[in-house]
Amino acid sequence: MSSANRKTVGSSDPAVLPVTRLRPAYQQVADQLRELILDGSLAPGDRLPPESEIGGNFGVSRSTVREALRVLASQGLVKTSRGTTGGTFVSSVDPDQISDYLEVGIGLMSGSAALPLPAILEARELLEVPATALAARRREQHHLDALRAAMERETRTRGRSMKFREHQHFHDVIMQATGNGLLAMMTEPVFHVLRTRFLKPSPVTHDGFWEMVDQEHAEIAERIAAGDAEGASEAMRVHLVNIRGAYREE
Repeated sequence: MSSANRKTVGSSDPAVLPVTRLRPAYQQVADQLRELILDGSLAPGDRLPPESEIGGNFGVSRSTVREALRVLASQGLVKTSRGTTGGTFVSSVDPDQISDYLEVGIGLMSGSAALPLPAILEARELLEVPATALAARRREQHHLDALRAAMERETRTRGRSMKFREHQHFHDVIMQATGNGLLAMMTEPVFHVLRTRFLKPSPVTHDGFWEMVDQEHAEIAERIAAGDAEGASEAMRVHLVNIRGAYREE
């Protein structure tokens, strides 16, 4: 023990013990149940034992169990239904729920010292640039068709908000073309937060901005169609650098 924590002989001050403060009982129950769900011991669709039985296993009251289940329900891990066939069941997670949860968390943190705009833009580039190379290797014909359709809508669309919505859709298709569902789940919330929280008010862009976007999208799509992974990722890197000016700190 260091001299700072050692109790001096004859001193009336209590010793400082290196302990961790105990979490509330309901939180400890929720933590252990969450671990059983995440490690697969409890699978989606599994019915949890009755509250009284869970309480007996943990040595806590039913009210403590109910509070723990409310915590898990708020995290989308369990659902409770009533009736003769009711009970509390492990949820089947929808990818859209994960994206929504991430979007809320990123949105609440965005703009703070913990998550400033430059950090969000940097994270987007770290995800999208290599992902575009992957899309060039794995794309299928329907992805190429979707990219062309997105670019056609971009050129026809008028209005700042709708143009950025179509711009995002083009990027969404590229993430889908990677064949990696996790990439899409991770990038979509970032797109939404950038558009809803950081997009500059009108007039948003310099003269020729949308023409530049259209040209860069066409270059990216061409490289993806050609299976040119290196060229596609470089075209995406240049594009993301060029559109940084469309966003601003709040």
